[in-house]
This record gives sequence, structure tokens and C-alpha cells, in this order.
Amino acid sequence: MMFTRYGYTTIGVVAIIVFLILISSLFIQNYPVKIILVILAATFLFLTLNFFRDPERKIPKQNGIIVSPADGKIIVSNTGVKNHYTGQNCNMISIFMSPLNVHVNRIPINGKVDYLKYYEGKFTAAFDDKASENNERMEIGILSNEGKILFIQVAGFLARRIVTELKTGDSVSIGERFGMIKFGSRVDIFVPGDWIPAVKINDIVKAGETILFELKVR
Repeated sequence: MMFTRYGYTTIGVVAIIVFLILISSLFIQNYPVKIILVILAATFLFLTLNFFRDPERKIPKQNGIIVSPADGKIIVSNTGVKNHYTGQNCNMISIFMSPLNVHVNRIPINGKVDYLKYYEGKFTAAFDDKASENNERMEIGILSNEGKILFIQVAGFLARRIVTELKTGDSVSIGERFGMIKFGSRVDIFVPGDWIPAVKINDIVKAGETILFELKVR
């Protein structure tokens, strides 16, 4: 199993803590307490490694598609949405990422990073409808050959750090890793109305692999 470089520091700190707990347990005479400590330490390490896993993905190669920027479950799918970057009559999908999902984010379409804007904000539950407006978030606009695409990393109740390794003017490729949101969150994506949703509410999607939208044949 691969692990993302965004988690190396956290994994190292947790590994040290777990090691110290295990060493300390050797000096505990109370056997039930010792067993509980060992189980808690092992669980803590397992959850940390699980969160920062970074599996390879099979990136679709065909033209006229937008892939999911995140792993998770589709919780919103709206049409006729207005957006300041992509304009009016947009289609919008929201993906909820639980703490058990892979949290590495990927680029949804080939193009150039045309817009970046970070907002400080609250840390309400990511599945709340107001999270996209009120929570800490990073907006990323990509100018593709098929038009403008906006997607937003939104911090959730547990999330306390958004990682985005992008700069305005960067050329990006579909399925390319670019960052993550640590410990539960959501990602919203806005596209022009001629992109047709290929998923529905409650579908489970994978970053870089699941097709979210297909371009309407003109």
C-alpha cells in the first residue's frame, strides 16, 4: 500500500507515540490495562495509515469527460446553478469524504490552473448545505479546451488543513494528484450546462477514476 507524502510527518509522529506507548506497556503490571493500551495504540496507528493511503488509479483516457477529484459519496447533484467562475446554468456535484475514504485529491480534467482563491471559515459538518459557503475552503478554476471548470476543497468538522500544491498558470493533467483535505471533508465541482452528470445521489466515486460528467455531443 502506498502512502501520500502529505502524511509522512503525521505518520512519523504517530509511529513515535505508538512506540512509546508500547514501551511503556512493558512496565505495566496490570494485564488488562496493558492489553487495552496495546489495542488502542495499534488502532491509532492503523487508522492513521488508513487515512493517508494513496492507491494507484486507472485514469480514463477518452476525451470529453470530467473525473471525480475525490473519493466519497455523491450527496448533491444540482442543475441550473450560478457560479462566479463558470457562469450561469451550471451543473454542480458535491462529494462527501468520510474519515475512512482515501483523501488524496486529483485533477478532474486536462487544462491550466486559471483561478485560485483561499477562504478562511468555519468547520461545520461537511455534509451541511451551508458548508460550501461558510467553511474554510480552496477554490480552484481550470481552463480546459472545453471551457471553465471550478472545484472546491471544503474543510469539514474534523478537517483542519487543506493541502493544495497548485499555482495559477500551472498546466495540469486529468487524474494528477494535487493535494488533500485532512480528516473528513467534501469537494464541490461546478461545470457548464453542456456537461451531463454521469452519476447520481448516493453513488460511491473514486478520485481520478470515476467519470462525473460527460460532454454533450454538439
